[in-house]
Amino acid sequence: MAEKPFIHPYIPNSVPATKQAMLDELGLSNVEEIYAEIPDRLRCKAPLDIPPAILAERDLRRHVQGLLDKNASSVDYLNFCGAGCWQHHVPSIVDEVINRAEFVSAYCGGDYSDLGKYLARFEFNSMLGELLDYDAVANPIYDWGDVAGRSFRMARRITGRDKVLVPSHMSPMRLMEARTLCQPESMANSTKIRFYEWDRETGMVDMDDLLAKLDDSFAAVYWESPGYLGTIEAHGAEIVRIAHEHGALAIAGVDPITLGVLAPPGALGADIACGDIQPLGMHMHAGGGCSGFIAFKDDDPVFAQECPLELYTVMETATPGQYAVAEALAERTSYGARDQGKDWVGTASGLWTIAAAVYMAVMGPQGFKELGETCLARSHYAAKLLGEIPGVRIKLSPSFFKEFVVDFSGTGKTVAEINKLLLGHQIFGGRDLSAEFPELGQSALFCVTEYHDQADIGSLALAVKEVTE
Repeated sequence: MAEKPFIHPYIPNSVPATKQAMLDELGLSNVEEIYAEIPDRLRCKAPLDIPPAILAERDLRRHVQGLLDKNASSVDYLNFCGAGCWQHHVPSIVDEVINRAEFVSAYCGGDYSDLGKYLARFEFNSMLGELLDYDAVANPIYDWGDVAGRSFRMARRITGRDKVLVPSHMSPMRLMEARTLCQPESMANSTKIRFYEWDRETGMVDMDDLLAKLDDSFAAVYWESPGYLGTIEAHGAEIVRIAHEHGALAIAGVDPITLGVLAPPGALGADIACGDIQPLGMHMHAGGGCSGFIAFKDDDPVFAQECPLELYTVMETATPGQYAVAEALAERTSYGARDQGKDWVGTASGLWTIAAAVYMAVMGPQGFKELGETCLARSHYAAKLLGEIPGVRIKLSPSFFKEFVVDFSGTGKTVAEINKLLLGHQIFGGRDLSAEFPELGQSALFCVTEYHDQADIGSLALAVKEVTE
């Protein structure tokens, strides 16, 4: 009896008849013809060394659960690591709404898939615009590093200049993404990234160095508040002023969760703002759950024309008094212009815009104010307790929101050693900065938010004291 073909229980298209139907539709005789363009030298010659498929659903579930049980998560451990993906409280209503079938299924973009997503995204744009003090907010995509690079490219197209000036203590990962988008300097239409220094005592912008390096050849000056090292930047309005004096745009990087207590970038006069909405109702999904936004004033139409991301607006319908939500200036995006687009836009993180919309609606202005005050109080309380431990010192400015630099050089131990010992106390320590910023010594970036209560902070301080003795 001939051996039966293997049909995978979880892959419908593994049925031979289905495969053949697809090949017939494509006018091909076998699957190999699909891969004909791949050179032979790039093909794998031997079977992949992977175990056979687990066919029983119960066995598969047990196997996957066993893999997951090897992980230690922030559900089981106290987590004090931020550096771009932060642990904030997510109200249960956020999860309830974004898991509704009309939101989690399919794309938006057509009658078959909209199901209220356009309207939800418009509400998100409106609330985030109010929080940032801007007229327009584009549909978010990927993360902060991605939109920083897109903002730099946007500034190049608006000004006709090909250089941007950024702080040398920008997040290395964020910078790496921005550089990738700005392309190698040897390529045509690349955006060249140049650096200005930061004050090693405060963590803020070194204004003297910025003034010395800025000239009329730059498209934009970029700064962040809070910066990667946690410091709240006190020179935002001044940075905007001197950027404009040289005909450059001012681009602000901002964590929107801070704006209940800090001045929004629009009020400071920044032309463009970018950042990540991850703190606004998103869980930390193994470092994911991030979504980068771009926002700007709409006084000059060139900003909307040169923004590569999707924009949603309200428009009148043929029925008086009725309105619809639709994409604005769709032809300017790569979806509309294809290969002729000035920039490109990939798959947007639209589900997270809905999560953030629910979060902002639930919090309201007073909620953002109280949350900001709580983050300030708890992070400074944690810094105080840690700073009292022998050999431990808090570095940089005392002006920080939720992240601060802790120097362990005086303990005689490395950050890596301390973080490994903290795992024994079921605590994730701060991000090790010793490789990224060796001038800070054996320092780590700790994050404390409204998620951490007094007992959590006390547990951290006791554990750090024990592992540094």
